[in-house]
Amino acid sequence: MTARPVLSVFSLSGDKTSTTPLPAVFTAPIRSDVVQFVHSNMNKNKRQAHAVSMYAGKQVSASSWGTGRAVARIPRVGGGGTSRSGQGAFGNMCRGGRMFAPTKTWRKWHRKINTTQKQYAVASALAASAVPALVMARGHKVDDVPEIPLVLDSSLESTKKTSAAKDILAAVGALADVEKAAESKKIRTGKGKMRNRRYRLRRGPLVVYKENDGVAQAFRNLPGVELCCVSRLNLLQLAPGGHMGRFCVWSQAAVEELDTIYGEEGKRIPTANMTNADLARIINSDEIQSVVQPAKRPEKLRLRKKNAITSIKALAKLDPYAAAAPAAETRAHEGRA
Repeated sequence: MTARPVLSVFSLSGDKTSTTPLPAVFTAPIRSDVVQFVHSNMNKNKRQAHAVSMYAGKQVSASSWGTGRAVARIPRVGGGGTSRSGQGAFGNMCRGGRMFAPTKTWRKWHRKINTTQKQYAVASALAASAVPALVMARGHKVDDVPEIPLVLDSSLESTKKTSAAKDILAAVGALADVEKAAESKKIRTGKGKMRNRRYRLRRGPLVVYKENDGVAQAFRNLPGVELCCVSRLNLLQLAPGGHMGRFCVWSQAAVEELDTIYGEEGKRIPTANMTNADLARIINSDEIQSVVQPAKRPEKLRLRKKNAITSIKALAKLDPYAAAAPAAETRAHEGRA
C-alpha cells in the first residue's frame, strides 16, 4: 500500500498542474490470497453450460453375448458381413463408445461469493495499483510514467478522438504499455481460434473515469486498453488473472469520487490485522522483552543407567567392596598359577 499525503495531477500535455488528497482506499491492506480466491470464483460466473449429447456412443444396436464364449461381457454389435459386427460398443473403453460419466448441463457452473470478500478484494487491488513495484512486476511498461497512480485532469473524460487519446498517453509516458500490448497480439493455440477467440494479447492501461463524455469511444480501440467507471470497479479488470498491480490512468474526478465510495458513508475500508508485519522486530523490542519470562535453560543431559550386575563400573559406584572382590579373586588365581 502507499501512504503519501497527496497525489500529483497532470494536464493532458504531461505537465503537473495541481495536487489532490490521496484516497483512503489506497492504504488498504494488500491481500493476494483474497484477490486470487475472489477472482477465481468470479471468473466462473460467465461460463456457458456445455455437455456431450446424451445419444453419443449409444446409437448402435448391441447386446452382450453372455458368458461361456471366452470373450468379455461387453455389449457387442450384432449382425454380420462387416467388420463392425462383433465389436464392443457402449463402454468408455470401446472404439466408438460413449465417454465415462458423460458431462451434463446441470453441472454447478457459477459460484456465489461473499459481498464483504468482493469488496475486500477490490480494495486490495486498488491499493496494489498504487505501488510501482507491483505494477512493474505485473509486466507494465511504466518507466517513463511520472507518478503511480497516474492522475490526469478531468478534461480527460471529454476526449473524443482516438488520435487525441494516443497523444495524451504519449505525453504522460503511458504509450509504451499500449505498444507492448499491440506487439504481443498472437493467434490463439487450440480450438478457441474457431470460437470467436482467435487472438490473444497482453493487458495495457486501465482508464478509470467518472462521467463518459466521449472517453470510452476515444480509448476503446487502442489495443490492450480497457475502460471502467469508478462507480463500477471490476476485480476482473483491476487484477487480471488474479494478479494485482494493474496500471491505472485516473481522471481527477474519479480519484476524488473514491473517498465518497469508500469511507464512513460508503463501503468499509478493510484494516490490516497487523500495522507492523516485522514480527522479529516486534519480539526483540524493549517493550516486549521487558515483560516476557527469561529463557529456560535446557535440561541437564541424563546418562544412560547401567546394570550393576553386568557392569563392574556401575557396581563400583554402588558397592566398591563388591566390585573389588572379583578383581582380587582374579589376582589370587593368577598368583596360584
